[in-house]
Amino acid sequence: MSNPMEQFVIKPLIPIEVGGIDISFTNSSLFMVLTVVISTLLFALCLRKRRIIPTMAQSIPESIYSFISSLIKENIGVEGLKYFYLIFTIFLFVAFGNLLGLFPYAFTFTSHVAAVGGLSLIALMFNIAIGIRKKKLGWLRTFMPKGIPFALAPLIIPIETISFLSKPFSLTVRLVANMTVGHIMLKIIAGFVIALGVGGIVPLAFDACIIVFEIFIALLQAFIYTVLSCIYLGDALHSH
Repeated sequence: MSNPMEQFVIKPLIPIEVGGIDISFTNSSLFMVLTVVISTLLFALCLRKRRIIPTMAQSIPESIYSFISSLIKENIGVEGLKYFYLIFTIFLFVAFGNLLGLFPYAFTFTSHVAAVGGLSLIALMFNIAIGIRKKKLGWLRTFMPKGIPFALAPLIIPIETISFLSKPFSLTVRLVANMTVGHIMLKIIAGFVIALGVGGIVPLAFDACIIVFEIFIALLQAFIYTVLSCIYLGDALHSH
């Protein structure tokens, strides 16, 4: 039975080093690129022949579009629609990354803190930029809400700062933990299928059930990540 943690090892495919810094193109990088390319091609394929009455293929991207639009309106408001492109991209990137990792010999980059954490930090920096752009210096009220006595500032400001900085952490840990645990279970049970020979039919059936469940989890985690991104963006746009 192979080590179930081997599937998470990042391996350089094209070694690149600049100034002593390793910026190699890895298996993780490859599957990030594949996620972008595959999602783009699928949408282009589904929308190549657009009609007033949508075909089955056309209805898929339109349904996703309507779904994300509804999420934004519910969690941010109509004002958030101007940032639709960001939320839509986040959902597709996470969803396709999760699903692509379920294929044999694929690499699940959403199981790595570096990849998901980087995406979460980008979303946080975007939220900060939007908040400052709209509220100017009033954005600093995020760390000292109105109505709180100034005497409590030494207590409230650190608490609000920790709460604010924990947003990318909560986004990252939830997604990484779910993707990692699910793939470890799949790998372990798959090992029993090979080890038991003919008797492996039982763990094989169980593994198939887990794969179906993992598909659901992959989409659910993309949904949760997107909803939380909407909520955090809403906090940046609206007054505390």
